Amino acid sequence: MELPVTVQQALGESAKGVSLRDTRQANSHELLRMVLLHDGKENLQAICCKDDLIDLEQLNKQLGRDFRLMKPREQVRIKERAGLRELPALPSLTGWPTIVDRRVNDLPCVALELGEQNLAMVMPAEEFRALTKNAELRSFTVASENIAVNLDDPANDLNQLTFALKKFTSLRIQQRLEDTLELPPLPETAQRIIRLRVNPNAVMGDLVDIVESDPSLAAQVVSWASSSFYAAAGQVRSVHDAVSRVLGFDMVMNLAMGLSLGRALKQPQDHPDGYVDYWQQAIWQAQSAGVLASMMPRGERPVFGLAYLAGLLHNFGYILLAQVFPPHFKLVCRSLEVNSNIDSSVTEHYLLGITREQIAAQLMENWGMPDEVNVALRYQKNPRYRGTHSVYARLLWLGRQLLTARGVQLGACEPIEQVIYDELGLDLKLVEAQFDELVASKDSVMAMAGMMGQ
Repeated sequence: MELPVTVQQALGESAKGVSLRDTRQANSHELLRMVLLHDGKENLQAICCKDDLIDLEQLNKQLGRDFRLMKPREQVRIKERAGLRELPALPSLTGWPTIVDRRVNDLPCVALELGEQNLAMVMPAEEFRALTKNAELRSFTVASENIAVNLDDPANDLNQLTFALKKFTSLRIQQRLEDTLELPPLPETAQRIIRLRVNPNAVMGDLVDIVESDPSLAAQVVSWASSSFYAAAGQVRSVHDAVSRVLGFDMVMNLAMGLSLGRALKQPQDHPDGYVDYWQQAIWQAQSAGVLASMMPRGERPVFGLAYLAGLLHNFGYILLAQVFPPHFKLVCRSLEVNSNIDSSVTEHYLLGITREQIAAQLMENWGMPDEVNVALRYQKNPRYRGTHSVYARLLWLGRQLLTARGVQLGACEPIEQVIYDELGLDLKLVEAQFDELVASKDSVMAMAGMMGQ
């Protein structure tokens, strides 16, 4: 492949020493990334090792500025001007002031991703230093492998949360988590649904009564059942219609639960650019968990409704972080933006000492939610977890990777090993086809998310 003209011009004489390599075969520690920043007055490009976490707060303190990630539409405009899908870490592509992290200088050679056909340009470090001779050297990153996220020790979650609260808030630490966090109690509708779930004599009329007792919830359930996604025959006129003809008892019960809990806390005003919003993430993950659960062998399938509910609630910790750490949530959002290739749990642990998954699982346990859901939320970032109910967590992890690989912006994407499919009894080709179809129905998913957020 011949290098794009703009890249050849940016490389100049150094182009002769560049070799092309498949990004997937390149040494991950040699890969670089370039992040475009602005503070309303000036543009800045920061170059660092791809897997390192940018400490944006530290960088801004060093510079005495308030840089944040450039808006996506502006980044698109700059890439289009250069005629590139992605900008490799070459300062002269824009001509803006540039800073390079000092850790880059420790590399024997560097690899710059082209964004075309999974190719990277590899060059000796001295060649790259010549290209960045006018850039400023600073220390503004942390090696992500040195950030020890608690993925598999829930017994330590409460201690970590207590420490984080003492460090970042003035709240008086009390014994009960919900008192400590000053969160509202489990909503009454959710309490009634939990009692209904464990009642062996529950009938459809009981569920209809609960939903109809909340006019807003009833309207949303009817709207949901009327959506084009379900293509119901005839008009859906009531909650009874929605349950009996379209959605079914289990779906409505879990939908009502997810809606009730999602409305228990206010949606944060701030959010990281480049990510889909809370309810869109909820619907994408709920649908993907349902698809994967239904494709597993009959004897090994998890309960569809619980898988769906886990998907709806998978990101509940996000709005919890906004409520528990309000002064610091803005910093979390800005850091997630500049570290979009690194899982959110790494960024949150580095900044707060706790992740959204840990805090959500603690609260769900105190609220008496089903163990299957608690486990799914707590371990959804750990595909190697094999404890009780681990299938629910692995379905969330797998669904997120499949969706992200198809352009749904849910965060960092990890490679999927064949063993994951094998252990879940899933056929790779069939799963790929189903997810292609799911993502093709994006408009319907967006419409459903819009109903949830009303």
